[in-house]
Amino acid sequence: MIGGIFEVIMLLCFAAAWPANIMKAYRARTAVGTSLPFMLIIEVGYVCGMLNKVVNDEVFVDGVFNYVLAFYILDFCLVLIGIILYFRNRAYDRAAGRTVTE
Repeated sequence: MIGGIFEVIMLLCFAAAWPANIMKAYRARTAVGTSLPFMLIIEVGYVCGMLNKVVNDEVFVDGVFNYVLAFYILDFCLVLIGIILYFRNRAYDRAAGRTVTE
């Protein structure tokens, strides 16, 4: 149980940073300075964390949905929003004639 609390704190720390990143990307309307490979690596990490819960039969603990998994899903969705904004901003860059390099 205590390990789950520390895992949630870690996930909350990561989740706290993503809304600021999302707002910055939304307002900037450019993909310059954004790393798609970085965000994809983070997503793979979250998928592995979720798969760990599934493989170790920890989705339900004593018949109750494991709250830790909910935080993995939250973080995954936040990064996914960042990835979607990356492609939106890349389209803006192309329309403006800017080149995006990673």
